[in-house]
Amino acid sequence: MRTATVTRNTLETQVSVSIGLDGTGKAAFQTGLPFLDHMLDQVARHGLVDLDINAKGDLHIDAHHTAEDIGITLGQAFAKAVGDKKGIRRYGHAYVPLDEALSRVVIDLSGRPGLDYHIEFTRARIGDFDVDLFREFFQGFVNHAGVTLHIDNLRGINAHHQAETVFKAFGRALRMALEVDSRMGDAMPSTKGTL
Repeated sequence: MRTATVTRNTLETQVSVSIGLDGTGKAAFQTGLPFLDHMLDQVARHGLVDLDINAKGDLHIDAHHTAEDIGITLGQAFAKAVGDKKGIRRYGHAYVPLDEALSRVVIDLSGRPGLDYHIEFTRARIGDFDVDLFREFFQGFVNHAGVTLHIDNLRGINAHHQAETVFKAFGRALRMALEVDSRMGDAMPSTKGTL
């Protein structure tokens, strides 16, 4: 089982993430950010990744540090759990619709951090959550997971639907990239011999 637990403590946040990449989608969240919890639940369920995330942050200021540090810690746990990447598919992609909204996410477990992010939300907040913080979350994740991630919301009117399609597609793309390819054996999916 590819699992890891990582704790990150700063003067602004205390975050703990446990991840199981070969899970069943079990999830538990206590972050103080209900809408982000709802989105992370989509990743777990659609990615078949077990996730347990606890965070305490300086929410009296705003949610920026907490959302970013959850992304950072999740990225660190992901990198630790994925191991040497031998025998995996490496690449994953997904298109996910929800009513009028449609998003595409493509990921490469390349060892190189890169985020190409294109979402024009139709409003600035979903409930109490500032949609600008989704970019901060994903930037923190890619920087510490060492992945290249392309996120495109292709259409959408309802901001909740836009966000949900992105996180569902992210989970599905992760699931594909993490799959063990029986034809690969224990080969490294790179001509460099390392990722």
